[in-house]
Amino acid sequence: MTQAVKFKNRTWDIAGNLHFPADFDASKKYAAIVCVHPGSSVKEQTAGIYAGKLAAEGFITLAFDASFQGESGGEPRFVEDPAIRMEDIRAAVDFLTTLDYVDDSRIGALGICAGGGYAVNAAMTEHRIKAVGTVAGANIGRLYREANHKQTLAAVGQQRTAEARGVAPMITNWIPNSPEEAKQAGITEIDVIEAVDYYRTPRGQQPTSCNMLRFTSLGNVLAFDAFHLVEQLLTQPIQIIAGGVPGAFGSLHDAKDLFARVQGKKDLHIVEGATHYDMYDKPECVKEAVGKLVPFYKENL
Repeated sequence: MTQAVKFKNRTWDIAGNLHFPADFDASKKYAAIVCVHPGSSVKEQTAGIYAGKLAAEGFITLAFDASFQGESGGEPRFVEDPAIRMEDIRAAVDFLTTLDYVDDSRIGALGICAGGGYAVNAAMTEHRIKAVGTVAGANIGRLYREANHKQTLAAVGQQRTAEARGVAPMITNWIPNSPEEAKQAGITEIDVIEAVDYYRTPRGQQPTSCNMLRFTSLGNVLAFDAFHLVEQLLTQPIQIIAGGVPGAFGSLHDAKDLFARVQGKKDLHIVEGATHYDMYDKPECVKEAVGKLVPFYKENL
Protein backbone atom coordinates (compact mmCIF):
# COMPACT_ATOMS: atom_id res chain seq x y z
CA MET A 1 0.00 0.00 0.00
CA THR A 2 1.27 3.46 -0.88
CA GLN A 3 -0.01 6.94 -0.14
CA ALA A 4 0.91 10.14 -1.96
CA VAL A 5 1.93 12.84 0.51
CA LYS A 6 3.28 16.37 0.53
CA PHE A 7 5.45 18.10 3.10
CA LYS A 8 7.33 21.37 3.24
CA ASN A 9 10.93 22.23 2.58
CA ARG A 10 10.97 25.89 3.55
CA THR A 11 8.11 27.43 1.53
CA TRP A 12 7.55 24.84 -1.19
CA ASP A 13 5.98 21.38 -1.26
CA ILE A 14 7.92 18.15 -1.53
CA ALA A 15 6.00 15.33 -3.21
CA GLY A 16 6.48 11.90 -1.70
CA ASN A 17 5.12 8.38 -1.58
CA LEU A 18 4.67 6.63 1.76
CA HIS A 19 4.97 2.85 1.56
CA PHE A 20 3.28 0.70 4.22
CA PRO A 21 3.66 -2.92 5.37
CA ALA A 22 0.92 -5.23 4.13
CA ASP A 23 -0.39 -5.70 7.68
CA PHE A 24 -0.18 -2.01 8.58
CA ASP A 25 -2.03 -1.05 11.75
CA ALA A 26 -2.27 2.69 12.44
CA SER A 27 -2.53 2.03 16.18
CA LYS A 28 1.01 0.60 16.24
CA LYS A 29 4.43 2.25 16.09
CA TYR A 30 6.82 1.47 13.23
CA ALA A 31 10.43 2.14 12.37
CA ALA A 32 10.68 4.36 9.29
CA ILE A 33 13.24 4.84 6.52
CA VAL A 34 13.75 7.85 4.26
CA CYS A 35 14.71 6.66 0.76
CA VAL A 36 16.78 9.16 -1.24
CA HIS A 37 16.88 8.95 -5.02
CA PRO A 38 19.88 9.41 -7.34
CA GLY A 39 20.64 12.56 -9.28
CA SER A 40 18.19 12.99 -12.20
CA SER A 41 15.84 10.40 -10.67
CA VAL A 42 12.38 10.52 -9.10
CA LYS A 43 10.58 8.70 -6.31
CA GLU A 44 8.97 6.08 -8.57
CA GLN A 45 12.30 4.76 -9.81
CA THR A 46 14.98 2.90 -7.83
CA ALA A 47 14.29 4.70 -4.53
CA GLY A 48 10.68 3.57 -4.83
CA ILE A 49 11.76 0.00 -5.59
CA TYR A 50 13.80 -0.17 -2.40
CA ALA A 51 11.08 1.64 -0.44
CA GLY A 52 8.58 -1.00 -1.49
CA LYS A 53 10.89 -3.90 -0.65
CA LEU A 54 11.65 -2.50 2.82
CA ALA A 55 8.00 -1.76 3.50
CA ALA A 56 7.23 -5.40 2.74
CA GLU A 57 9.62 -6.25 5.59
CA GLY A 58 7.72 -4.18 8.15
CA PHE A 59 9.04 -0.62 7.80
CA ILE A 60 7.27 2.59 6.93
CA THR A 61 9.25 4.05 4.03
CA LEU A 62 9.19 7.44 2.35
CA ALA A 63 10.52 8.11 -1.14
CA PHE A 64 10.25 11.67 -2.42
CA ASP A 65 11.20 13.91 -5.33
CA ALA A 66 14.04 16.35 -4.73
CA SER A 67 13.25 20.05 -4.54
CA PHE A 68 13.01 21.72 -7.96
CA GLN A 69 12.57 18.32 -9.62
CA GLY A 70 9.87 15.78 -10.43
CA GLU A 71 6.53 16.58 -8.81
CA SER A 72 8.09 18.63 -6.01
CA GLY A 73 7.91 22.40 -5.96
CA GLY A 74 10.56 25.06 -5.79
CA GLU A 75 12.04 27.49 -8.27
CA PRO A 76 14.06 27.64 -10.41
CA ARG A 77 13.35 24.23 -11.93
CA PHE A 78 15.91 21.48 -12.58
CA VAL A 79 18.39 22.69 -9.97
CA GLU A 80 20.70 20.12 -8.35
CA ASP A 81 21.82 21.79 -5.12
CA PRO A 82 23.51 19.52 -2.55
CA ALA A 83 22.60 21.80 0.38
CA ILE A 84 18.93 21.76 -0.59
CA ARG A 85 19.02 18.03 -1.28
CA MET A 86 20.18 17.45 2.27
CA GLU A 87 17.55 19.83 3.60
CA ASP A 88 15.00 17.70 1.73
CA ILE A 89 16.16 14.75 3.83
CA ARG A 90 15.82 16.73 7.06
CA ALA A 91 12.36 17.88 5.98
CA ALA A 92 11.42 14.25 5.28
CA VAL A 93 12.48 13.36 8.82
CA ASP A 94 10.44 16.30 10.12
CA PHE A 95 7.41 14.93 8.29
CA LEU A 96 7.87 11.39 9.60
CA THR A 97 7.96 12.69 13.19
CA THR A 98 4.45 14.09 12.73
CA LEU A 99 2.97 10.67 11.94
CA ASP A 100 1.45 8.96 14.98
CA TYR A 101 2.36 5.49 13.67
CA VAL A 102 6.08 6.30 13.27
CA ASP A 103 8.39 5.79 16.22
CA ASP A 104 10.52 8.91 15.92
CA SER A 105 13.35 7.26 17.84
CA ARG A 106 13.65 4.68 15.03
CA ILE A 107 14.16 6.62 11.79
CA GLY A 108 16.78 5.59 9.25
CA ALA A 109 17.93 6.70 5.81
CA LEU A 110 18.80 4.85 2.63
CA GLY A 111 20.36 6.52 -0.40
CA ILE A 112 21.06 5.24 -3.90
CA CYS A 113 23.85 6.65 -6.10
CA ALA A 114 24.15 10.40 -5.39
CA GLY A 115 21.34 9.91 -2.88
CA GLY A 116 23.73 7.70 -0.93
CA GLY A 117 26.23 10.51 -0.62
CA TYR A 118 23.50 12.93 0.34
CA ALA A 119 22.11 10.54 2.97
CA VAL A 120 25.54 10.10 4.54
CA ASN A 121 26.24 13.83 4.59
CA ALA A 122 22.82 14.71 6.00
CA ALA A 123 23.15 12.08 8.74
CA MET A 124 26.34 13.70 10.01
CA THR A 125 24.33 16.61 11.42
CA GLU A 126 20.85 15.03 11.49
CA HIS A 127 21.12 12.66 14.41
CA ARG A 128 17.43 11.87 14.38
CA ILE A 129 18.62 9.50 11.65
CA LYS A 130 19.72 6.46 13.65
CA ALA A 131 21.06 4.22 10.86
CA VAL A 132 22.29 4.84 7.31
CA GLY A 133 22.35 2.58 4.27
CA THR A 134 23.82 3.20 0.83
CA VAL A 135 23.33 1.25 -2.39
CA ALA A 136 25.75 2.12 -5.19
CA GLY A 137 26.35 5.30 -3.22
CA ALA A 138 28.33 7.99 -5.04
CA ASN A 139 30.03 11.19 -3.99
CA ILE A 140 28.57 13.43 -6.70
CA GLY A 141 31.06 16.23 -6.16
CA ARG A 142 34.00 13.85 -6.55
CA LEU A 143 32.45 12.54 -9.76
CA TYR A 144 32.15 15.97 -11.36
CA ARG A 145 35.56 17.09 -10.10
CA GLU A 146 37.16 14.22 -11.99
CA ALA A 147 36.08 15.88 -15.23
CA ASN A 148 37.58 19.19 -16.43
CA HIS A 149 36.35 21.16 -13.43
CA LYS A 150 38.27 24.34 -14.27
CA GLN A 151 36.64 24.49 -17.68
CA THR A 152 33.24 23.74 -16.18
CA LEU A 153 33.53 26.46 -13.54
CA ALA A 154 34.61 28.99 -16.16
CA ALA A 155 31.59 28.04 -18.26
CA VAL A 156 29.28 28.29 -15.24
CA GLY A 157 30.55 31.79 -14.52
CA GLN A 158 30.06 32.86 -18.14
CA GLN A 159 26.54 31.42 -18.15
CA ARG A 160 25.60 33.19 -14.92
CA THR A 161 26.78 36.47 -16.42
CA ALA A 162 24.75 35.83 -19.56
CA GLU A 163 21.64 34.96 -17.57
CA ALA A 164 22.08 38.06 -15.39
CA ARG A 165 22.00 40.05 -18.63
CA GLY A 166 18.77 38.43 -19.77
CA VAL A 167 19.79 35.30 -21.65
CA ALA A 168 17.52 32.31 -21.09
CA PRO A 169 18.76 29.76 -18.52
CA MET A 170 20.83 26.91 -19.92
CA ILE A 171 19.06 23.61 -19.34
CA THR A 172 21.26 20.69 -20.29
CA ASN A 173 20.90 16.90 -20.06
CA TRP A 174 22.31 14.64 -17.38
CA ILE A 175 22.88 11.87 -19.93
CA PRO A 176 22.12 11.27 -23.63
CA ASN A 177 18.39 11.21 -24.31
CA SER A 178 18.33 7.81 -25.98
CA PRO A 179 20.52 4.78 -26.71
CA GLU A 180 20.74 6.01 -30.31
CA GLU A 181 22.05 9.40 -29.18
CA ALA A 182 24.64 7.74 -26.96
CA LYS A 183 25.76 5.51 -29.83
CA GLN A 184 26.05 8.46 -32.21
CA ALA A 185 28.20 10.24 -29.61
CA GLY A 186 30.54 7.25 -29.49
CA ILE A 187 29.87 6.57 -25.80
CA THR A 188 30.89 3.09 -24.67
CA GLU A 189 31.50 3.52 -20.92
CA ILE A 190 29.35 1.01 -19.03
CA ASP A 191 27.86 3.33 -16.40
CA VAL A 192 26.76 5.91 -18.98
CA ILE A 193 25.37 3.28 -21.36
CA GLU A 194 23.42 1.64 -18.55
CA ALA A 195 22.23 5.01 -17.24
CA VAL A 196 20.68 5.66 -20.64
CA ASP A 197 19.15 2.18 -20.66
CA TYR A 198 17.67 2.71 -17.20
CA TYR A 199 16.43 6.28 -17.45
CA ARG A 200 15.65 6.71 -21.15
CA THR A 201 13.97 3.41 -22.10
CA PRO A 202 10.87 1.64 -20.75
CA ARG A 203 13.11 -0.24 -18.30
CA GLY A 204 12.96 2.58 -15.75
CA GLN A 205 11.71 5.65 -17.59
CA GLN A 206 9.25 7.92 -15.79
CA PRO A 207 7.58 11.00 -17.28
CA THR A 208 8.63 13.18 -14.34
CA SER A 209 12.29 12.10 -14.66
CA CYS A 210 12.95 14.39 -17.59
CA ASN A 211 16.76 14.32 -17.82
CA MET A 212 17.05 18.09 -17.37
CA LEU A 213 19.69 19.91 -15.35
CA ARG A 214 20.13 23.64 -14.85
CA PHE A 215 23.73 24.04 -15.94
CA THR A 216 24.68 26.65 -13.36
CA SER A 217 23.88 24.09 -10.64
CA LEU A 218 27.24 22.51 -11.35
CA GLY A 219 29.04 25.25 -9.42
CA ASN A 220 27.47 24.03 -6.18
CA VAL A 221 27.89 20.37 -7.11
CA LEU A 222 31.61 20.74 -7.81
CA ALA A 223 32.25 22.27 -4.38
CA PHE A 224 30.43 19.47 -2.54
CA ASP A 225 32.20 16.57 -0.84
CA ALA A 226 29.65 14.10 0.51
CA PHE A 227 32.18 12.45 2.82
CA HIS A 228 33.85 15.53 4.27
CA LEU A 229 34.02 15.18 8.09
CA VAL A 230 32.68 11.60 8.06
CA GLU A 231 35.46 10.62 10.44
CA GLN A 232 34.33 13.18 13.02
CA LEU A 233 30.57 13.51 12.56
CA LEU A 234 29.09 10.23 11.33
CA THR A 235 28.34 8.37 14.54
CA GLN A 236 25.46 6.21 13.30
CA PRO A 237 25.92 2.63 12.10
CA ILE A 238 26.17 2.30 8.33
CA GLN A 239 25.58 -0.46 5.81
CA ILE A 240 27.41 0.17 2.53
CA ILE A 241 26.48 -1.87 -0.56
CA ALA A 242 27.96 -1.61 -4.05
CA GLY A 243 28.20 -3.59 -7.24
CA GLY A 244 31.55 -5.24 -7.87
CA VAL A 245 31.96 -4.02 -11.47
CA PRO A 246 33.76 -0.65 -11.52
CA GLY A 247 32.49 2.14 -13.76
CA ALA A 248 32.92 5.82 -14.45
CA PHE A 249 30.47 6.89 -11.77
CA GLY A 250 32.81 5.43 -9.16
CA SER A 251 30.35 3.90 -6.72
CA LEU A 252 32.65 0.95 -5.98
CA HIS A 253 35.53 3.33 -5.29
CA ASP A 254 33.31 5.53 -3.12
CA ALA A 255 32.00 2.52 -1.18
CA LYS A 256 35.54 1.48 -0.27
CA ASP A 257 36.57 5.06 0.49
CA LEU A 258 33.58 5.62 2.76
CA PHE A 259 34.08 2.31 4.55
CA ALA A 260 37.74 3.15 5.25
CA ARG A 261 36.83 6.56 6.65
CA VAL A 262 33.91 5.64 8.92
CA GLN A 263 35.13 5.25 12.49
CA GLY A 264 32.06 3.61 14.00
CA LYS A 265 29.93 0.55 13.35
CA LYS A 266 30.07 -0.30 9.66
CA ASP A 267 29.74 -3.04 7.09
CA LEU A 268 30.69 -3.16 3.42
CA HIS A 269 28.99 -5.64 1.10
CA ILE A 270 30.02 -6.04 -2.53
CA VAL A 271 27.55 -7.67 -4.92
CA GLU A 272 29.95 -9.56 -7.15
CA GLY A 273 29.41 -9.23 -10.88
CA ALA A 274 26.91 -6.41 -10.49
CA THR A 275 27.21 -3.08 -12.27
CA HIS A 276 26.13 0.25 -10.83
CA TYR A 277 22.75 0.09 -12.56
CA ASP A 278 22.21 -3.59 -11.80
CA MET A 279 21.84 -2.39 -8.21
CA TYR A 280 18.92 -0.15 -9.24
CA ASP A 281 16.47 -2.77 -10.42
CA LYS A 282 18.01 -6.13 -11.39
CA PRO A 283 15.92 -8.51 -9.26
CA GLU A 284 18.73 -10.72 -7.95
CA CYS A 285 20.94 -7.73 -7.13
CA VAL A 286 18.16 -5.83 -5.37
CA LYS A 287 17.29 -9.02 -3.48
CA GLU A 288 20.88 -9.40 -2.30
CA ALA A 289 21.04 -5.77 -1.21
CA VAL A 290 17.72 -5.93 0.62
CA GLY A 291 18.91 -9.12 2.27
CA LYS A 292 21.67 -7.07 3.90
CA LEU A 293 19.59 -3.94 4.57
CA VAL A 294 16.67 -5.58 6.35
CA PRO A 295 18.66 -7.17 9.21
CA PHE A 296 20.81 -4.03 9.42
CA TYR A 297 17.80 -1.76 9.95
CA LYS A 298 16.05 -4.23 12.24
CA GLU A 299 19.12 -4.37 14.44
CA ASN A 300 19.76 -0.63 14.51
CA LEU A 301 16.28 0.91 14.45
